[in-house]
Amino acid sequence: MVSRLGVRIPRELPAARLKSLAQHAEQEGLDEVWIVEDCFYAGGIATASAVLSATEKITLGIGIMPAVARNPAIAAMEIAAMAELYPGRLIAGFGHGVPGWMRQIDAWPKSALAAFEETLTVIRRLLAGERVSFEGKHVRLDEVELEFPPALPPKLVGGVRGPKSLAAAGRVADGTLLAEPATPEYVRATRDLIGVEGHSIAAYNWLALDADQDRARERARSDVASAIGPNSGPALEPLDFGAELLAEVKAATDRGDLARRLRPEWIDRLSISGPLDRCVEQIRALYAAGTESVILLPLLGEPEEESFAAAGRIASALRG
Repeated sequence: MVSRLGVRIPRELPAARLKSLAQHAEQEGLDEVWIVEDCFYAGGIATASAVLSATEKITLGIGIMPAVARNPAIAAMEIAAMAELYPGRLIAGFGHGVPGWMRQIDAWPKSALAAFEETLTVIRRLLAGERVSFEGKHVRLDEVELEFPPALPPKLVGGVRGPKSLAAAGRVADGTLLAEPATPEYVRATRDLIGVEGHSIAAYNWLALDADQDRARERARSDVASAIGPNSGPALEPLDFGAELLAEVKAATDRGDLARRLRPEWIDRLSISGPLDRCVEQIRALYAAGTESVILLPLLGEPEEESFAAAGRIASALRG
């Protein structure tokens, strides 16, 4: 199995910063750089194109686009163009979309699961050069065929977490992108549930490289808490402390309260944090669990360039 290391550019940054940060990630020797399409930040297609044009070799992942935000034929056109312009360097991720945001733009479907599965099904067929007619619960196409299907269709991944959605990703996607925090236990549980040979797993995780484990833990504390909520059951239930942590999530009054409730040993397990050798060990454990790509997230409020340099140090140590 291929073992890759990447970084994610925070959604909170203005689009003008993306190109220089992607170039920095490439200079650090990282395999991948990922961007986020969340409402109402920068659009995923536009920023992906900019990053690809500003770099030479690094793979660009869009993680993720809401499946219901675009007509799938239009989405396939956009993906096909990028795949032809930058062959072998694109990963296109799709998810359900946040219900509140999708309702704001009147795009939330009657069945999010059907919309996700149907969208990826027809995009895959269009990228393969097929003429597609399709009548589903959400997607309807009448004799649609791309004039310029890519010679090398990009990998399509599903950014989902529920059991039914993961099963759907196994049927229609090439891989699955797990949201932070993605532990080895979560990866193994996901692989068991999907049960598809050759289906790749990519995992998001917060990064706090620091020679002082206590300081690393405290740096990561609020970010770890920000990623955990009532919908985190699939990620936390496989852990030996998952039930306790979910109880704390339920009891917490807000994110700050949850951050204070997190035990030190929990933060250590829910982030890539601490000295270099420990971070390398954690990433290797994710690879051993079946992760193809580990994607490191800069801590909010910390300089992204420093985080990317830290990821570069980890990449060098992994290769060494």
